[in-house]
Amino acid sequence: MARKRHKPEEIVGKLRQADVLHSQGMSMADAIRQLGISEVTFYRWRREYGGMSGDQLRRLKELEKENERLRRAVSDLTLDKQILSEAAKGKLLSPSRRRRCIDHVRRRLRISERRACRVLGQHRSTQRHLPRGRDDEARLVADMIELARQYGRYGYRRIAALLREAGWQINDKRVERLWRREGLKVPARQPKRRRLWLGDGSCMRLRAERPNHVWSYDFVHHRTHDGRTFRTLNVLDEFTRESLAIRVRRKLSSVDVIDVLTDLFILRGPPAFVRSDNGPEFVAEAVRRWISAVGARTAFIEPGSPWENGFIESFNARFRDELLDGEIFYTLKEAQVVIEQWRRHYNTIRPHSRLGYRPPAPEVIIPPGWPSGSAPLHQPAGLAAKPPMH
Repeated sequence: MARKRHKPEEIVGKLRQADVLHSQGMSMADAIRQLGISEVTFYRWRREYGGMSGDQLRRLKELEKENERLRRAVSDLTLDKQILSEAAKGKLLSPSRRRRCIDHVRRRLRISERRACRVLGQHRSTQRHLPRGRDDEARLVADMIELARQYGRYGYRRIAALLREAGWQINDKRVERLWRREGLKVPARQPKRRRLWLGDGSCMRLRAERPNHVWSYDFVHHRTHDGRTFRTLNVLDEFTRESLAIRVRRKLSSVDVIDVLTDLFILRGPPAFVRSDNGPEFVAEAVRRWISAVGARTAFIEPGSPWENGFIESFNARFRDELLDGEIFYTLKEAQVVIEQWRRHYNTIRPHSRLGYRPPAPEVIIPPGWPSGSAPLHQPAGLAAKPPMH
């Protein structure tokens, strides 16, 4: 039989009853027995509630309720803080990220779904919703991963452009969502560089206005596997972003510069301006005289101002990031072949962000009737394949 649990009002009443019986001449022990409790219980009650009036008892009950409410509030705030600290760092912008975060918090803290959703700002219906991907999502992810594996330094925008060229009807947002879900690496952005300005506020950079208007050229240094250095002379059309030539030699001098420019002038005609930096090969008197003799003009940048030659500098960065940093060249001949393959790939296949994610000089136009869906990812005939990576 369970023991009766007395309320504070009943306890105060029994203590007063015992005092009345004791004042009438009854011994305290007999009075306690008449109340039906033990002496230990009686003296414990007297220690806790002895001398209290009804108003004091009601005030004590209110204080206990307030104390319990404050304890629950502190406990709730502490739990909310634990939930927020256990959640993912940063903003949870998408419902899917909140859904995964809430599942993680519930496993770690053993709390209810209602509590976790309230603290992290997720509606419970959204939490219980099971997202269903499109029927073609598995094939799209497979094609995207294949392109990312083949072109390891391309971001999701270039991959999306290549997928559209292959026949997929998709936008960049869908590719970005799948790209992040699969944990693919996004190449790091290049740091921004300030321009050089004149005293009147105008920029010193000469802007290309049409194809064959401004060409720029520069050197890039690299090494073969045996440690020997070689240089590449890169020539770029600044308007079309087309790589006109990449000459690879152990040593390059002003004679080599004239030789490369001669071949290009014969094939394409001389440009209006030829831009370069102030290296010894570029400012050589023979180069300047030859360029002037064929009807072009030189446009040297200011010393120590590589941002004035930003187009070729950007091309050199892509050239190093997408090819040189990922290749091992055992011989100079191998370097010449692989670099020329990459140049053709850059001109005909690689999407360029400033050209609406189209290649600078495509050789083949994909017909309008190209089938949608998971199109094969091999390159059509006539397009240069990307050079293999070791």
